[in-house]
This record gives sequence, C-alpha cells and structure tokens, in this order.
Amino acid sequence: MLRMLPLELRRLLHSRFTWLIILLTVLSPAAGLILYKPASASTMLSVYLANPSIAGGVVGGILFAILTVYELDRTVRSRTEVLLDAVVSPLEMTFVRMAALAGTAILTLAFVMLAWLPVSRWLIGSVFGGQDYFLAYLLFMGVALPLCILAAASAYQFTGRADLSLVLFAAFAGLSLTVWEGEWQICWLNPSVWALSDDFSNFRIFRSVAYMRLTWLAALTGLWALSRLCVRQYGKSIAGSFIRNARRIARPAIAVLLLVCSCTAYAAQPLVDRSNPDETVMSFMEIPYLEGVLCSGRSAEVFPDTSSGRVKGRAAYQLVNTSGKSQQASFGVVPGYRVSSVQVNGKAADYSLGDYQEYNEALLEVEIPAEENVELTVEYGGFPQENRNMASMQGGMEISSEYLCLENAALAPRLMNIQPDENMYPASIEITLPRSMTVIPFGSGDAEVVETHEDGTATWRYEHSGTGGIVYAGDYIRQDIEAGGITIEFYYGRKHQAVMEEAKAADAVKAVADYCTEHYGELSFGAGDTLKLIQSRVVGGGYATNGASLLDEADFTFSNLNNASKGAAAGEVMIHELVHQWWGLGNMFDSSDPTNPWTAEGLTVYTTYRIAKELYGEEYAREKYVEQWKKETDDYYQNFYVRNPEYLDSLPEDKQLEISNSLSYVRQYCEMPLKIWKAQELLGGEKAMDEILRGLFNRELDPAYPYLTYEEFLDACGLLEEDLNLDENISI
Repeated sequence: MLRMLPLELRRLLHSRFTWLIILLTVLSPAAGLILYKPASASTMLSVYLANPSIAGGVVGGILFAILTVYELDRTVRSRTEVLLDAVVSPLEMTFVRMAALAGTAILTLAFVMLAWLPVSRWLIGSVFGGQDYFLAYLLFMGVALPLCILAAASAYQFTGRADLSLVLFAAFAGLSLTVWEGEWQICWLNPSVWALSDDFSNFRIFRSVAYMRLTWLAALTGLWALSRLCVRQYGKSIAGSFIRNARRIARPAIAVLLLVCSCTAYAAQPLVDRSNPDETVMSFMEIPYLEGVLCSGRSAEVFPDTSSGRVKGRAAYQLVNTSGKSQQASFGVVPGYRVSSVQVNGKAADYSLGDYQEYNEALLEVEIPAEENVELTVEYGGFPQENRNMASMQGGMEISSEYLCLENAALAPRLMNIQPDENMYPASIEITLPRSMTVIPFGSGDAEVVETHEDGTATWRYEHSGTGGIVYAGDYIRQDIEAGGITIEFYYGRKHQAVMEEAKAADAVKAVADYCTEHYGELSFGAGDTLKLIQSRVVGGGYATNGASLLDEADFTFSNLNNASKGAAAGEVMIHELVHQWWGLGNMFDSSDPTNPWTAEGLTVYTTYRIAKELYGEEYAREKYVEQWKKETDDYYQNFYVRNPEYLDSLPEDKQLEISNSLSYVRQYCEMPLKIWKAQELLGGEKAMDEILRGLFNRELDPAYPYLTYEEFLDACGLLEEDLNLDENISI
C-alpha cells in the first residue's frame, strides 16, 4: 500500500478533473462574501473570515464529494474493475484511494490559505490576526473536506452506484444546511459560528467547532470502516461480501469502536450545559429564603487558567443563623464546575450538587448547623459550560490571556435562598491573571493590583455587593473623559485602537454625554461622578448596571462605523451607538416585533442628527440626515412589495424574510426619525421636542412593562398617529 500511494496520488494529480475541483475549491470562499453568510455578526472577522471559510468548507466539501464518487467509480465506468481486483485487493485499494484523496484535500487547503491570505488581510484591516486566520480555515474549511470525502466514499461503498451515492450525500449535506443548521453538534458541514471577535480571542468558538469536527470525524471514519466491509469481492452481493470481509474480527471491531467513541463524545460534550429548554420554568427562583439566616459578607479567590479556559476558586460566606436550627443553604453553580470541598466552621460538611440545570446554573445544597455564626467555604473549579438555549451563539465564556468575562455563578457560587444583612451582601473578590490584562469590575467599584507574582501574573482585588457580580478583564486601553458633569472611564480593546482613533471616539463620547445629559437628563446607572463604558467581546447587545455600561464591539467595527444609515461619517456612527446609552439602555423599547418601526433606532438616529447639527451646522445636518431620510422613505413607499403586499406573501420564506428585513430597516432608521422630525415641526421647534423627550426619558416606569411605547410618545406630543403620516409634499 505504501508503494501504491504515491502512484495513486500522482495519477490523481494528473487528472484535469482533479485540477478543476482544486481550482473551484480555491475560489469557493468567495461564496461567503456574496451568497452564503452564516455568521450574522458585523465584526470584520465574522464577515471576511468566518463566512468565507465556512462557505469554502461547504462548497469545497461538496466538490470533493463529487471527486470522490467520480474516482471510486472510475474502474466501473471503464469496465476495468475485474482486472484491477485481480492485481490488487479491493480492500487495500480503499485505503490507497482515501489516502490519495486526503492528500489532495490537504494540498488544496494549502492553496486556499495561500491565495486568500492577502485578500483576507486587506479586507479585515488592522484587526487581522494570523492565528485566527489559520484556525478558521483549518477548522471551518479544512476539516470539512475529509469529512465529505468519508461521507461520499461510505455512500459509494454501501451502494456500489455513483448516482445513488450522490443522492445520499446530497441528502446528508442538505440536512446539515437546513434541518440541523441550528444544532451546533450535528451541523457537520457548516459549523454553527455566529460571530468571531475582532479585538479579543476566539478560542472558545474554535474549541467548540474542533470538538464537533472530531466527533464527526470519528463517526464518519467508523461509518467508512463499516462500509469498507461491503466492498464487493468475488462477484458476491453486499451481504456475501460483508460476511467474507468481516471474518477478521479487527475490521468490524474498529468500525464499532469508532462509532461508539463518536456517540460517547456527542453525549459527553463539555462545552454546553443541559439547562431546561423551557425558559418559562423558574424553579430556582421559587426556593424560599431560610428563616433567620442572613449573609453578613462573602469573599472569593479566583484563578482563571487562560491557557486551558478553566477556572478554579475558593469562596467564603459569613452567615448568621439566629433560627436555632440547622437548615439547607442553596447556591447556583455554573454547569461544568465541580465542587471539590465544602467546609463549615473549618470542618468538612455534607453537600450535594444536583444534575438538574436551569438558566445555566446547577443547584448546590449545603447543610448549615444551628450555630449562630457560620463560615462556609466552597472550593470549586472546572470548564464553564454555556447555556444550551444559546448554543448557536457560543463564545460568551471565552477565557484567554486577551479576554474573559465571569458572570455571577461563573465567578463564585451564587447565593439563592439567604437574605443579606443591612450591608447588602458585601464581597471582597481577588482574581489572579496575567499582568497584561486589565481587570474591570462591572459596577461602581475599581480593582487594584495587590500582589505580583514571579510567573508573570498579578492578583487584583475589588469590593462588590450582591449575590453574584460580573468582572471583565482583557487587553484594554483606558481613556478618562470629562463630560456631562461626570468622569467617563472608556475601556476598549488595544487591537481596536486605530479604528477608535480614526472615529475620534473620545470626542464622540464627550459630545454625546454633554448633549444628552443637558437635553434629556443623567443616566440612571451612573455612579455619582463616574461611569464606566466597557467594550465587550461581541455578545449581540449591551446592558448596564450601577456605575457601568457595556458596549458591544460589533457596534464599533470598521464596516459599522461606515454605515450611512446611522451617521454620515464614522464619528457620527460612533455618536449613534453611544446615544443608545440613553435611548435603548436608559429607556428600553419592546423589540418582540422586528417589523415594528418604533424601536430605539428612531430616537437614536434623530438625536444623532441633532448632535451633528450642533457640531457641524444646520445645512450639513439637513443634507446628511433629513434629506436622506426623505429620499429613503420615498423609495420605500414606491417599493413594489410595499404597494403590493400580496406578492410578497407568494415568495419563498427566505426571500420574504430578506425583503421584510430590508424594509423594516428603512422604516426604523429613516421613516421613524422623519416622523419624529415632523412631530418637532408640528410642536413648534426643537425646544418643544426637547421638553417632550426629557419628560419621557425621566418618566416613572411601570415595572410590569417598562418600555417606552409609540402611544406614550404620541400622547406626550398631543398628536394622533395620522398626524405623522408622511406624504410626498412634506417640506424639508
């Protein structure tokens, strides 16, 4: 076989059809720039690396499946099968052909990576990273080629027919691209990758894809080994050939072992938890508080391993039990963590960590004694798993030397059924990380280095209050900006520095904070005279708490900062994204209906226009904003599907969604700002509109439905919905 392999590989590479397949595979990543875009995030690596490499894996894999069937059927087509079988064992030739096809796939991947390296570097720009490029093409595209070869070869060896083999492969690939698309473990051809981060590492998603690929590699290799036993010999049928080829027990044993290993890997995957998929169930929230037990303080020492993505730690809780009886304390622990020790007042205590999981937490129960003063310590650690209900958006549990975010139970076991004393769960947190990382508590407190170590790490300490808490750490740059009467601590990734400087981020922060504070009011989540603005790894949105607010890195990519619908220039798009601190976080909008034009975007675009007018003048703002809104809205009203909605309903579902999303985008970013601008004119000018918006921003919220509605806006303006209808004669 070793002697035949170079001969078979040389013969394969002398085929024009082989080189056609190689050429088309080299060109296949272009499909990810034009046609097939599975990664939905707008980061540069998602658009220009994830999508091309995944599309290359899909198209290239299908091409290599065709090549595999074509080559396996070659002797049948040429009617030389009997002659070849007389010279070489058909079972031996299966190895030779597979090895030659695998070698061709490796050569093709090398061509792809060399050809697309300068293209990707140019498209991605300053945030390009060689490690991300290599891993993306290796895992997203490279491993897809041998998987398709194995699947196609298995189909052919079972059936012995080229046409039926291609049909079976097409069905198998089609399942991955359609029915299984949202299932990260079984979409074998197109891995579930919704985003890659530009500014921080992506090891978590690469681990996820690698695990899925290896699981399928074992499964399809086992299937191929099983199908190899069906290779026809001596004129026998499939059953007769199987019985003869399986006489050596090692052959079926290896196939079964590979299939069992793949099934075990599928069932025992360590990346995603097994939380209850019914998110209406909140049984952990229903656990009653213990009678006469209070928490007077807690502390945690946390040691993330940035090379393996694991965490270990020790948490201590000071409890006061005045009930005079022993009771069972409950804690939330992130699935993937194991509790190695629980002690109560220095003695080992009984505990149980349940298998039931809910909202990315498992239940840890510990018996506390009847003593009045109780110190309970928990030692824990492991690889934190992500919520199964968000499995298609993995990456949030990233732990590396460039970035980490530990939230609540991932930081330390979270108290569930013990109330605080008057100090509201005071906590002292110590976390040890590489010195290159900056630790940022998500709240009003600040972290400081209390100790450095010879291994290049440093221990940070900060104070916090609450049952859980969130901490960010990474390779951050910090800028302090005086604006809106407070100091804004602006943190963003070092790799994003060039983009932020080009967009004049500091000026945008100051302009927005000064304008919005003066016209609408202070943010409710400011902490006295400071506010942290933290750029996170791409997570699909932002949130805020007392003293801190999160900015998603996807909002500040090069492509987003050049989005004309949000602002006329990069700096104005930066302003737009920051205005969401007021309209979006400071005041929330119900986003349950994606077709509803009343969203945070309308008031945000309008406010961006007002800030641009103040910065650059009325003529500039009118030309770049109001006139553009009018043009886009006029085009919207002239759209064929808007005037004839019955035709939209007759289109395929994917086309309906594509057109509806495009139309909704215009309504949210152009029609609604224009309606707000018209309301301003009807009210008598900008001053009147500012008073309306200030009142809405500072209104008393209904806890049951805290969203700002269109009806509230109209009522505050004293207008009817018909008053803001737009027509072609609207004066601008």
